Formats: sequence, C-alpha cells, structure tokens
Amino acid sequence: MSSIYFIGIDIGTQGARVVILDETGRQHAAAEEVFQLSGRSREEQSPVEWWESCLRLVPVALSQLPDREQVKAIAVTSTSGTIIPIDKQYNPLHPAIMYSDPRSAEEAKRCKDIAERSNVKGYKAFNASSGLPKMCWYLRHFPEKKEALHQFIHAADFINGRLSGIYEVTDYTNAMKSGYDLHNNNWPAYISEELCISPLWLQKVRPSGEPVAFILPELARQWGVKADVVITTGMTDGCASQVASGAVSPGQWNTTIGTTLVIKGVTAKELIDPSGAIYNHRHPSGYWMPGGASNTGADWVSRLFEGQDLNELGKKAGQLLPVEVMAWPLLQPGERFPFVAPGARGFWPDDQPAELIFAACMEGVAFIERYAYLQIKRLSGEKIDNIFSAGGGSNSDTWLRIRSAVLNKPVKKMKNVTGAAGAAVLAASKTHFQSLEEAAARMVHPELTVEPDPALIEPYRKKYQLFIDELTKRKILP
Repeated sequence: MSSIYFIGIDIGTQGARVVILDETGRQHAAAEEVFQLSGRSREEQSPVEWWESCLRLVPVALSQLPDREQVKAIAVTSTSGTIIPIDKQYNPLHPAIMYSDPRSAEEAKRCKDIAERSNVKGYKAFNASSGLPKMCWYLRHFPEKKEALHQFIHAADFINGRLSGIYEVTDYTNAMKSGYDLHNNNWPAYISEELCISPLWLQKVRPSGEPVAFILPELARQWGVKADVVITTGMTDGCASQVASGAVSPGQWNTTIGTTLVIKGVTAKELIDPSGAIYNHRHPSGYWMPGGASNTGADWVSRLFEGQDLNELGKKAGQLLPVEVMAWPLLQPGERFPFVAPGARGFWPDDQPAELIFAACMEGVAFIERYAYLQIKRLSGEKIDNIFSAGGGSNSDTWLRIRSAVLNKPVKKMKNVTGAAGAAVLAASKTHFQSLEEAAARMVHPELTVEPDPALIEPYRKKYQLFIDELTKRKILP
C-alpha cells in the first residue's frame, strides 16, 4: 500500500524549509533555502519573497516522492507576532512587520495598559514582539493607507492565502498575541473601541490544523498534485516545534535548547502565572499549551568556547560530574522565564580548565530548567509525565545525562523536531487522523531516552539548592 504524504512549510526569520512526512512520521523529502537578508531584515521582510521561496522549494521536495498524487494536506508555520497589512487584492500594503522589530514598544505599553484595565481574560502581556502593537504602530505611521487596508494577517496566513486563496482565517496560536480572547473566542471590544482597530481588519479564528480550503487549481496543476489537497490553519513556530516533539497531550512537556531555552507543554487547565513569565496558547482539542522562553540557552557554547572541539570537551566534562564550581551562563542582561528578573546578570568562572567551565555551564542551564518545571507543577497542580527534548542542546550526550539527573526524570531526545515537521504533523491531524494527539502518537518517535543516573540524582539535588541560594544571595530571586 502506498504512503499518504503531508507537507509542512516553515517560514523562519532566516530562511524557509519544506518537509514531507508520511502517516507514520517517516520523512520522505526536504528542501530549504536561506533568505537574502539585509540590515533591516529583523524589522521588515517581503512576504512575496517568502512565497517565491515556497514556489521554488515545494517542487524540489515533491520531486523526491515516488507518487506526488498521494499528497493529502499542507500546513504552514511561521514566526509569532509578525504582522502583514494587506489590501483588497490580498497584496501587502507594507513589508511584513517582523516579531523582532522593536519599533512598536510604545504601542505595546499602551496595549498592555488598556488590556489590563479592560479586565478581559485574554492575553495581556503585550510587548514589542506582539502582533497587536504592530497593528497600532502601522496605523499610527501610515494613516494614509487606512482606506486601502483590508485586513491584518500573520506570516503563516499569507502563505496559506497564496496556497488556497483564503486570507481571512487564522488560528488560535497566531491570534493570541494579536489580542484574541482564547477563553471567550472573540476579539475583545477594547481593540476597536480604544485602539481604533476596525473589526473588519481582524480575521476569523479557528483551531490549528482545521481544514480551510483546497489548494488553488493552478497550483495543483503546476505541482502535479491532486485538486483535493487540503490547506489547514497554521501554527506559530514555537508551537509547531512542540508538536514535532510529540508533547501534545496533558502531562507531556518539551524543552528546546537552542539560542534560548524554551519550555512548552499541555495542561488540562489554564496555568495562571502572576509574574507573567508563563503564557498559554490554546490547544486544538481545547486543552491549554503553557510555556515560556528563557534568555538562558546554548548561545554561551559558541561564545565562550569558540574554535574548540565541543565533542571532546563534552566527553571530558562528562567525567567530572558534578563539578564543584557554579555557573549560570546568561549572556545578556535580564531574565524573563522561569522568573522575571530584569537586573539579572549571569556568572561563570574564568580561571578553571575549559572542561570544568563547560560542565558547570551545562549544569546551570539544567538548574534553570528544573526551576521552570517546579514552577509549572506548583502553578498547575498537574503531573509532569514526560519530558521531550529538542534543539542543539539535545545533541550532547553529557548534557542529556546532566539534565535527566537534575530533573530526576527520563529525557527523550526526539528524531525530527523542526518546525516544518511539526507543520506536517499538524496537516495530518484533522485530515487523516481524528486529533493532534493521535497524529503525534503515530508520527512522532523518540531517537533516544536517557534515564536518570542514580549516582547523580542526590548530588544534583543538593547542588540545585546551592544554585538557588546563590541566585538569592545575588538578589536575582527573592
């Protein structure tokens, strides 16, 4: 019996990637390219160039399939908080205003103040990376374009529109930071009444993975796929990576250690964090997907150990565990998750052998991860069953061993955790399977499971407490 295929498209800040998985999760094809970036690319990018990249990449990926007529669905993931104003012909009125564009900081403060004053249940922690302040920023700086404005859409929605012709629909995860109320399933009144954003400029919102339309006929002919290929609602990149990890059922959590440490999971009830460090997306099945992103991550590896053999360094570090010295490799000022500490500064020894500093820094990140999961358990009251792992930090066996012992839980390194793979799983969730949970159970598989080392559990429990004492002494924690 021939396989059924699902296409995932990921439009990132620096490039685009297309992955094709079958119903078992096996990857059959992939293609990617890097964007030609400029000094302004962190602020603005061309959505049309994103689409042109897709027009090049999708045929390359399809050419790797034995039967492209078995493609069943396509889903798209992209950056959270990126906004595109479009006209009535669905063409951009302005380049995409990127999530990383800081120019809407003033508007973000106003949005946050108004949202908190309005006492709505929806998202209120607006900052310059959120979608709603970017809409306000655009209207403030380009009032002459209001007449031509048809809608504000998100990055994934633009690609979905080019695929299906439907631009008016977005999903829970993209709409959240644009101010959508995930409790009452509506756009709060303050958005139109106080921020003067017309309801006509706001999209319809549906769960991620829901079928939206069939692929445009001309694209089906051009790509050699059937006319009934389904285009589904999309998902933000962080949530798509969570899907790719398999953490989609209550009690399942994913830690991604890349430049930053990102933790996302699933709870039956919304997780309320008074500090604002944790926020909640809405799961397609009605659960909640709480999580947060730390400024602590793996960026220290290349900065502090540039030019060194990291594999050899990791092996040597693994023979020293646990090490006596303490480190918290926070390279930039301030921490935002799992606690909010704007004045925080990292620390690490600089007068010790490289392998000892390397081990201490890995331990420090693991301690931050443990603090996060203890906070999550305390705030949610729910059990943490499984911890899946992704990102570059998962490629270190020594780091996996440290983290498993510090957390005192098995850590599962997953096979394919790209956002594009998550989008492919999402594409299958309501077109071939009954739910996202079923799709992930069938399509996502661990590559390696690391059990806690009994000899390290107690030493790391004691050292974790010393780490917390150190943060308290430095007035980082109360």
